[in-house]
Amino acid sequence: MAVADPRTSTTPAHAPATAPAGPAAPAGPAAPVALGIGLAVLATLVWSGSFVTSRALGDSVPPVQHAFWRWVVALAVVAPFGARRAWRQRDLIRRHLGFVLLASLLGVTVYNTLVNQAGVTTPAANMGMIMAASPVLMAVFERAGGVRLGARRAAGLLVACAGVLLLVSGGASFSAGDLWMIAAACCFGSYSALLRRGPAGLDGAGFLFTTFLFGTVLLLPAQGVSLAVQGGFSPTPDTVLPLLYVGVASSAVAFFAWNKAISLIGPSRAGVVYYLQPVCVALLSWALLAEPTGWAQAGCMALILGGVVLGAATGAGRRR
Repeated sequence: MAVADPRTSTTPAHAPATAPAGPAAPAGPAAPVALGIGLAVLATLVWSGSFVTSRALGDSVPPVQHAFWRWVVALAVVAPFGARRAWRQRDLIRRHLGFVLLASLLGVTVYNTLVNQAGVTTPAANMGMIMAASPVLMAVFERAGGVRLGARRAAGLLVACAGVLLLVSGGASFSAGDLWMIAAACCFGSYSALLRRGPAGLDGAGFLFTTFLFGTVLLLPAQGVSLAVQGGFSPTPDTVLPLLYVGVASSAVAFFAWNKAISLIGPSRAGVVYYLQPVCVALLSWALLAEPTGWAQAGCMALILGGVVLGAATGAGRRR
């Protein structure tokens, strides 16, 4: 996995950090693009479940404690194959400490805490819809960095965005929690754009371990305040199992898949795939939380899916 630009080494978590490219490496751009889109879809599907989890735990686990234990679990999962790689690259990490700290703050400390806070008052379907605004920011940041998005990808972005706007304006009831979700969308869009500018040669598993570690440490003061003011929560199956899901699947697995996708196809194309999220969240919230859905929402979701297919077309973005 790489976290910077296409020049960065893209080593999967199970392979040695210095593993050379084998003779079976794809010769053209089609296979890496297909892999990148597939990984972006995987991350989006897994993250959709985390929105439902945030909503489900909103009344039983304080948002900061939800985020803290999520990252403690994720850190334990990533440590066996990420800690040694991070240690081997400690000099590179030290030289780019500002980048790593900012990625940790945006992607770990702040983003999921905001999502959990939104889940206290906002339906999961609303959370997914608002979060779908983040691909717009990804595309804007990438365009500002000199990447030409292309007419087809820009059209797909607009079609999917129209579906989201219609979905929101067609009867979604807004609450104070939606403001937290807007902040979370801005945070995630900034994090995804930042990944493309990371240092070349930074190992993917080592980067994940480092950001999870730094992000968890940055959460410690807020965790202490939450425990003092709100008290702890009861470790029952209804709280522990969802925390294990978000710690293992939504953190370790999904973040690895998303960061790898960014390295292969860039944030703007991955952002178009991310528009699948409100569709997945709406279906999951309907099935698991009995949140209502209807034909109008189904039509808007069809627009979103059409935009995803159009905007995820092959053909890498070009620099000016």
